[in-house]
Amino acid sequence: MRKFFTALIVIPLGLLFIVFAVANRHLVTVSFDPFNSRDPSVGATMPLFVVIIAVAVLGVVAGGTATWFRQRHWRRAARQHEADARRAQAQLAELRAGAAASRGDSRFLALPPQGIGYRADRRDKHGATL
Repeated sequence: MRKFFTALIVIPLGLLFIVFAVANRHLVTVSFDPFNSRDPSVGATMPLFVVIIAVAVLGVVAGGTATWFRQRHWRRAARQHEADARRAQAQLAELRAGAAASRGDSRFLALPPQGIGYRADRRDKHGATL
């Protein structure tokens, strides 16, 4: 089912890129010389679709990088809370074992389930890296 939805998105997007490339294949000169735009010392001549798609890709990469840096505080907090939860689970298990040993009760000797919270491979429940 996932492959179907991926194909449902990727195939029309690929067709859109092909149609866009065919419609905008004329050459343009991209100049990096602000003083002489007619005969630039630093410039490149390339198809218009390459310029537009390259700028779009660079924008997506810049936005993703900025978002990743802005979220570092939340990733750090999640790691700290996970460590606190693990310490609390270990302390709870020790307290339960101590209480059960002093009463001679064996029902509390089992450790709490380890599937609670974040997994040990440093990914959250949706698979995102912490």
